[in-house]
Amino acid sequence: MVRLEEHKHRTENKSIEKSQLPSKVFIPILQHLGKPLDIIKVKAGDEVKRGTLLATSDKGLFAPVHASISGKVTSIADHPHPVSGSCRAIAIESDGKDEACAEMAARSDQEAQDITEDGLRKIVFEAGIVGLGGATFPTHIKLSPSKPIEDFILNGAECEPYLTCDYRLMVEKADEIIKGMKLVTKILKPRSCYIAIEDNKPEAIKLMRERARMFNWEVVVLESAYPQGGEKQIIKSCIGKEVPSGKLPFDIGVVVQNVATVYAIYEAVYLRKPLYERVVTVSGGCLANPKNLLARIGTPVKDLIDQCGPLLKEPKKIVMGGPMMGIAQFTIDGPVVKGTSGVILLDEVEEREEQETFCIRCGECVQNCPMGLNPSLIAMAIAKDKLELAEEYGIMDCLECGLCAYLCPARRNIVQAIKSAKVRIRNAKK
Repeated sequence: MVRLEEHKHRTENKSIEKSQLPSKVFIPILQHLGKPLDIIKVKAGDEVKRGTLLATSDKGLFAPVHASISGKVTSIADHPHPVSGSCRAIAIESDGKDEACAEMAARSDQEAQDITEDGLRKIVFEAGIVGLGGATFPTHIKLSPSKPIEDFILNGAECEPYLTCDYRLMVEKADEIIKGMKLVTKILKPRSCYIAIEDNKPEAIKLMRERARMFNWEVVVLESAYPQGGEKQIIKSCIGKEVPSGKLPFDIGVVVQNVATVYAIYEAVYLRKPLYERVVTVSGGCLANPKNLLARIGTPVKDLIDQCGPLLKEPKKIVMGGPMMGIAQFTIDGPVVKGTSGVILLDEVEEREEQETFCIRCGECVQNCPMGLNPSLIAMAIAKDKLELAEEYGIMDCLECGLCAYLCPARRNIVQAIKSAKVRIRNAKK
């Protein structure tokens, strides 16, 4: 792992602000790891309220989506998507009232505590909760492991530069996160529970330690390094266990959940609130007023940028997510989705464009790969269109953390090649 320049100073001490109510939202039917939703519950002209179920499915890996504002459905059509490029989205024009569904009535502590494990899983599913650290794996499936769970880890590392949304949640919503963690542990019944936080977040460490003490949960302070927050990396750093190649954490009796995901579970259970908004860090050297915004899902990115302006200079690149694992955007018309942790506007100093040259066999990518791979060999196999050889070299174990490209003195686009090849490999196996 590598210590990166963090760039968190712009927003780490800024409290979470509610973003302005968008005049129109675009809710994609793909906001989870899996296939797009195929059961659309609304049509153009329908009136909806905040929390209304918009789309779902009846099979496969999926999580339903909900309206984030009240108003009228104006269209269901293709729209720019921050990850897939384009996707069908349900457009809703706000009526300015922001009315919530009648079902969204808060539960008392006792009512929440009386819900069974299966009842909690059902609530998490119906709320459309996915992993909010970026992976967007449907949470109800993660809470239904096929093997007994020995260790649960609450992931508060947030190792990506610029991002501070998880940190601000831990500082401002510590009690609610602990309540959410109690719900998760009720479902999983782990023997041990850990809260993992990097050492550059002392206030969060203090607050979580105070609250975890009564449950005998351990707060593990990790070295601030990248990619410390990766699921397999945090398991090894926190409890010393390694996830074998081709396996998942539950195969070794471990479940990891991001703090924002656990907070969403709290809201779903205690507030009967579907996942229709999340905290997004909007930052970068181009912005006069970078912020942590509580943004409605479906809000056009340009709306968030306007709320953090004015622009000090034109951005060289706009990235959704963190600068290491995020995706560069071709338009600012795309919406905030469930996996959007950040919107980063990079200037010419932060985004250095350099010419790609030949591999010089320096070994930097091999020495620093957190998965123990040889990225240069994988990239060469891809260049020769030998995808079976790339698989033998372990391409499917790649975390896509981007360290290989970041550290490469030849500026080779290794991680981009790997991402593209992995898509081709998966498509060939369908």
